[in-house]
Amino acid sequence: MLTVEQKAQIVKDYQRTEGDTGSSEVQIALLTFRINDLTGHFKANPKDHHSRRGLLKMVSARRRLLAYIRRTKPDTYRELIARLGLRK
Repeated sequence: MLTVEQKAQIVKDYQRTEGDTGSSEVQIALLTFRINDLTGHFKANPKDHHSRRGLLKMVSARRRLLAYIRRTKPDTYRELIARLGLRK
């Protein structure tokens, strides 16, 4: 579960300028945290298909945002995936 303090810290770490809470980088970082949190949930609850649908929607949203950043700002894209550890 994402607490208010954790969300504020993620926003602070990934924001472009002061007060930036909705940029693509921040959205991707928040989605990544929630996705990583849910993957642990599915190890304990393998039959929870309703939550799995939400996970798939989050993964798709993150994929679309990453494609947008890759298309518009390739340098930012490479830095972001390195910081989040998304590509191996």
